[in-house]
Amino acid sequence: MARKPANPYYSGPITDHFDGTRFFNPEGVEPGNLRDLWKWRTNGERARWPKRVERLSQPAAPAERIGGDGLRVTMIGHASLLIQVAGLNILTDPVWSKRASPFSFAGPKRVIEPGIPFEALPPIDLVIVTHNHYDHLDLQTLSRLGKRHAPRVVTPLGNDPLIRKAMPEALISVMDWGDCIALSDGITIDAEPCHHWSARGVNDRRMALWAAFVISTPAGKIYHIGDTGFHDGINYKAAAAKHGTFRLAVLPIGAYEPRWFMKGQHQNPAEAVAGMRLCNAAYAVGHHFGTFQLTDEAIEAPVEHLSQALTAEGMEPQRFRPLRAGEAFDVPPVP
Repeated sequence: MARKPANPYYSGPITDHFDGTRFFNPEGVEPGNLRDLWKWRTNGERARWPKRVERLSQPAAPAERIGGDGLRVTMIGHASLLIQVAGLNILTDPVWSKRASPFSFAGPKRVIEPGIPFEALPPIDLVIVTHNHYDHLDLQTLSRLGKRHAPRVVTPLGNDPLIRKAMPEALISVMDWGDCIALSDGITIDAEPCHHWSARGVNDRRMALWAAFVISTPAGKIYHIGDTGFHDGINYKAAAAKHGTFRLAVLPIGAYEPRWFMKGQHQNPAEAVAGMRLCNAAYAVGHHFGTFQLTDEAIEAPVEHLSQALTAEGMEPQRFRPLRAGEAFDVPPVP
């Protein structure tokens, strides 16, 4: 009987962030072990979220396309956003399922309906899947997108075997940190480091890569991070050194408590504000909050802590928007 490969998702040469079996964050912090997980889950500090939250506005009805110097971001929920720029419609980490879980009957449950009904999506050209955690890579949603929109998919190394199960006919561009591909004339996408990890179960930790992405367009550059720890700002500084300035940074601001357990993998709102400054972003959108309860903080804590951080930094609130489900932000042009 043939032996199963040590890594069922990816095989490739050893690099500065791949040891031949597992990916890692250079000079970074590994995720907690099972003992740490048990300590966290039994700490009794988990805030009580409501079972149901009503949207503050009606579901969004997106335009079919946004051209010229327009850049519009519409919140669907958690890390799922519709980015419309340069005539291109991009979905990030799309999840329309009721749970972020391998099970339909257990696991983090959606407390607010998606900000855009699936049937109301405009034609989707590109899907970015940043890593394979269940709140970012949802096979059911990807299958629906493949059948209805047949989009191109961009994802880091090792995620393609999973995505291929849901979208067997899709064009999947698999990227390592530092790779760049051309999507069309004048539009490119770079895969860049972020400080996170991956797993679909207990035996595949860090066997698929995670990444941030830079979308360069005639209307400006967008820096999108699905999940990251702050990591002393190393990756933000590197993005600025390589790419210059950004019209928009799309940054996670939730799932950060308790800090002793989450700090390495999930930045808090104050760190997100620091990251915005370090990467030279004119505007930022906050995501990864208010949809699935993954950690201990209260449902409104990310928004409240972001407001406090912006005040402490003397930054105008309109520059860093924590978008609610169904809310759209037309990002102003940068002079």
